[in-house]
Amino acid sequence: MYSQEDLKTFASRGVSEEKINEQLACFATGFPYLKLSASASIGNGILAIDKDLSEKYLTAWNEYLADNHRIVKFVPASGAASRMFKNLFEFIEAEYDTPTTDFEKKFFDNIDRFAFYDALNDACIVLYGKTIDDLTEEGNYKEVVAALLGEDGLNYGALPKGLLQFHTYNDQVRTAMEEHLAEGALYAGNAARDVNVHFTVSHDHLPLFKDLVEQVLPEYENDYNVHYHISFSEQKPSTDTIAADMENRPFRDSDGSLLFRPGGHGALIENLNDIEADVIFVKNIDNVVPDRLKEETVLYKKIIGGVLVTLKKQIDGYVAQLKSGNYTAEDLQAMASFLENSLYNRNEAISSLDNEQLAAYLLKKFDRPLRVCGMVKNVGEPGGGPFLAYNQDSTVSLQILESSQIDMNNAEAKALFEKGTHFNPVDLVCAVCDGEGKKYNLPSFVDKNTGFISYKSKSGKELKALELPGLWNGAMSDWNTLFVEVPIETFNPVKTVNDLLREQHQ
Repeated sequence: MYSQEDLKTFASRGVSEEKINEQLACFATGFPYLKLSASASIGNGILAIDKDLSEKYLTAWNEYLADNHRIVKFVPASGAASRMFKNLFEFIEAEYDTPTTDFEKKFFDNIDRFAFYDALNDACIVLYGKTIDDLTEEGNYKEVVAALLGEDGLNYGALPKGLLQFHTYNDQVRTAMEEHLAEGALYAGNAARDVNVHFTVSHDHLPLFKDLVEQVLPEYENDYNVHYHISFSEQKPSTDTIAADMENRPFRDSDGSLLFRPGGHGALIENLNDIEADVIFVKNIDNVVPDRLKEETVLYKKIIGGVLVTLKKQIDGYVAQLKSGNYTAEDLQAMASFLENSLYNRNEAISSLDNEQLAAYLLKKFDRPLRVCGMVKNVGEPGGGPFLAYNQDSTVSLQILESSQIDMNNAEAKALFEKGTHFNPVDLVCAVCDGEGKKYNLPSFVDKNTGFISYKSKSGKELKALELPGLWNGAMSDWNTLFVEVPIETFNPVKTVNDLLREQHQ
C-alpha cells in the first residue's frame, strides 16, 4: 500500500506505519457514541461556591502561591482568525457594494468603536490616500474591508486572534495576547513574582508573536511588578492525521503524495505534556476582557486553583497511604466514599471487591492527572457540556462532551443533552504531577475512541479528515475531574468581529 516515498514521509513526520494504519482503521469503523449516565448539575458533579467555600479556596490558592510552585498559563493560540471575519469576506465577494445585511450594517455603523480603528484608518491612508470616513462617504466600503483583511493592509484575515487588537485603553491598545499577559500576572504569579505563560502558535506566526512579546514585555513587567517567562510551541507534525478517500484508503493529491491534516486541538495534549509545571491553567485565546472587568475572572481563577490544590493534597495523601500498605478496611471505605462523592467516579462493582482488590482499584483511580473545570450556566451558547458518562471499564466519571459524541437519535441521550444546565467555557486548571513531583505522561490518559471524522474536499475530490480526541474532551478522558460553577461574566469569547462591540469588550 505504501511506496518508499510514503515511508520517507512517515519518517520525516515522526509517525509510524502502524499509527497510520490505526488512523485508517478509524475511518472504516468510525467512533462509538458515549453512553451517558446523567447531565452534571449542582450537587452531582458541579460544585457551587458560596461565601465560606470562596474564602476557603482563596486561602488555599494564596498559600500554594506562597510556596513558589511552578504555575503555567497555557493558551492555545494557533488558529487563524479568518472565521471571525467570515461575514466580511462574504461582503467583499457580494454583488452589492454597500452594507446590506444586519451584520455589515452593525460593523460599519460602529467601526470607530473597534480597538483596531486607528490602525485601520492609517492603513486606508497608506493604501488609498483616504481616511475611513472619506472612503465610506464615497461608498467605497469594500476598500475599507480590504484594508482590514488584506495582506497589504492589517492582514487580519490571515493573522491569529492573539495578534488582533481587542481592547482600547486611555494610553494603549491591547491585543488578545497582551490581555493574557495581564491576566496571568493577577492570579498565576508566585511569591517570587514569576509568571509563566505558554502560547501554542502556528509556525508561520511564531516570529510575529515573538516580536510583539519583545516589544511589550518590559512595560507589563513594570506595570505588574512581575518577571514574565514566555514560551511558545507549535503543533507537532507527528500529531497530524492522514486523510482518507471515500473508500477509506489513503487520500492522494494530484501528484500522488499523501495528504496530512492538523489533528484538531486534541493534538495539543502533546504540547501540554511538554510543559514542566506543577499546575497549568488552560484558557482559549479569545476569552479575555479589559482590566475593568477582570476582577471576577481573576477571583474565580483563584477559586478553581484552590479547589484543585485542596483536592490534590487529599488525593496525594491517599496515594501515599495506599502505596505504603498502611491502611485499614475502614480507611479503604473512606477513600472509596471520597472517590464516589467528591470526584464522582462511580463503579457498581466496587462492593464486590475484597480489600486487596479495592486498594489496587483505588490506587489506579487516584494516581492520575487531576483537573478542575469552570462551568457556566447554559444560556444557549454553542459548546460542549459537563456530563457523567460511562468509560470503557464500565465505570462512570465526569466528562466534557461535545454534541458529536452523543447519539442524538437516542431519545434518552438527546434528552439528557438538552436538559444540561451548564456548558463548557474552556476554563481549566490542571495538576499534572504525582505526589512525588513526577510528571504524568499525559498521552497515556487519552481515550482514543473519542475522535471525530469530518468530510472535506481537496482539488475537487471528497475526502475524510480525522480529528484527534479533543484537548478537554477525550484527550483528558482518563483524568480525575471536578466541575465548579463560575459566573457567566467570566466567559466572553470573540467568535465574530462584531463580538468586539459587546459591552464586555468595550
